[in-house]
Amino acid sequence: MPAADSATEPDSRMYLGIDLGTSEVKVLLLDAGHHVVAVTGESLQISRPRPLWSEQHPHEWWAALDGAMLRLAGQHGSAMARVRAIGLSGQMHGAVLLDALGEVLRPAILWNDGRSSDACAALESAVPELRGITGNLAMPGFTAPKLYWLRENEPEIHARTACVLLPKDWIRLRLTNERHTDYSDASGTLWLDVGARTWSDRMLSACGLSRAQMPSLVEGSAVAGRLHGAVARRWGLPEDIPVAGGAGDNAASAIGIGAVMPGQGFVSLGTSGVIFVCADRFLPNPDSAVHAFCHALPDRWHQMSVMLSAASALRWATQLTGRESEASLLNAAEALSLSQRTLAPLFLPYLAGERTPHNDPNAKGVLFGLTHEHGPGDVAHAVVEGVSYGLLDGFNSLDTELRSSVRELSLVGGGARSSYWAQLLATLLQRPLVLRAGAETAAALGAARLAWLADGGEEREVCRTAPERSRFEPDPSPDSSLHARYERFTRLYPQVRPLWAERHSAT
Repeated sequence: MPAADSATEPDSRMYLGIDLGTSEVKVLLLDAGHHVVAVTGESLQISRPRPLWSEQHPHEWWAALDGAMLRLAGQHGSAMARVRAIGLSGQMHGAVLLDALGEVLRPAILWNDGRSSDACAALESAVPELRGITGNLAMPGFTAPKLYWLRENEPEIHARTACVLLPKDWIRLRLTNERHTDYSDASGTLWLDVGARTWSDRMLSACGLSRAQMPSLVEGSAVAGRLHGAVARRWGLPEDIPVAGGAGDNAASAIGIGAVMPGQGFVSLGTSGVIFVCADRFLPNPDSAVHAFCHALPDRWHQMSVMLSAASALRWATQLTGRESEASLLNAAEALSLSQRTLAPLFLPYLAGERTPHNDPNAKGVLFGLTHEHGPGDVAHAVVEGVSYGLLDGFNSLDTELRSSVRELSLVGGGARSSYWAQLLATLLQRPLVLRAGAETAAALGAARLAWLADGGEEREVCRTAPERSRFEPDPSPDSSLHARYERFTRLYPQVRPLWAERHSAT
């Protein structure tokens, strides 16, 4: 969305969106004319102290947020003074453990951490009705298996845990001194009865927890705390303004692009890869490793396929090939002829394990069919194609009726900058892909829109569909090699899966 001089706007209201991602904290200022006034951010790093582990310390989140907010205050002080409400978006599933004094007990275990696969099997055995309650499989990325693992492996930390918060909700605690979470983010814990939108005592008890250790549940558009004075003064914000319930990052992205009605949705090419489609009812499909979660608005749900490595796989390939940038590597892939693409290696994009459709934390990346003739462009094409095939796997795993209701999908995330990648995806999914204004900051924009709703805004006005920047129509008659290679891609995974399990047991 274009920037605007807010002094010329008749309505001076401002809304602040905070998006706590895995690789960056973003903050965004939105005015009441739907103009993005400013966006800034600070990068984050992931710690991997052991194989399969993925952690960040919450205090690093706060330091990054503080740096971004001080920069925003210095550059846009007048706009900051007119902020009416704050919204939050965040990486899902992470476990922030607090003691009785509210102190962080250990680094947060993140969504892409794979240590709790055995705990998942134990949880499914302990609670046979788990899938019916939660609408989802037990996967290592979810929060509940992390606490099950913790009870077995770090019992002293588990015993001292007085509260478990999701990442964005720990930020809320620092902003408001209150403990709340929204239904969309809570859906990813495996502690929520997703259809009934309430905590499940059965699931909590299986992890040695109770409702007393959980934050209160609110809708994403509801007021969930107010900004306390010390933080407000430091960042140049009005005191006591509301902080909205907010949303998990994908639900927030949907709000940001205006995907709020059944059949609307998006493809995200971020660190992970996501296909998200809205529904007006709870549609669990756990056997296909599809997520069925609450949306960030009342009386709405969504289905979501998730792969753990998407644009991050392209980042890896850029480092591997020594290219100066991802754009340079994509240019090399785009320059390949059709015959060269047909002979490129196949890539299994499971660099961090996989969720939909395989639910396999031990899965690994594979470049299959390398020869002396292959260069950086061939590797880049293989990576882009492999991630796209993984997304097609995910799309095919969604509810059949819901999938047929999808007329087009918006495109969000860093990978959305590549028209070459977007066109390939549109053809594979056989749906138009639309790049919308604000797509690169959709989660932060969605957080700001939820703040607006918490301030009394009307959904029809606030959650409008973002303007279209470009459209990618599917090729109705794609080259036959594309689907032939996809068929080989789907055969490759089951052939190598036993080797990964063997390697895992050996370590």
